[in-house]
Amino acid sequence: MRGLVGIIAWCFLFVLCWPIALLALVLWPLVWLLTLPLRLVGISIEAVFALIRALLFLPARLLGGRPGAAAR
Repeated sequence: MRGLVGIIAWCFLFVLCWPIALLALVLWPLVWLLTLPLRLVGISIEAVFALIRALLFLPARLLGGRPGAAAR
């Protein structure tokens, strides 16, 4: 669905101002390549936080604590 909205938005931009639409079409792969390292850093940081959370909750899980029991 998100891709379809993007295509429709690009077609609308192409009708209104075709040079900007073509420039966006050419620059999109370059922007994607520039943001790829930032995405990888974000995935790595998220994995580190998940590991720390698992280590912090390990004693409670070993003692029989159920996830979500404190929220009830």
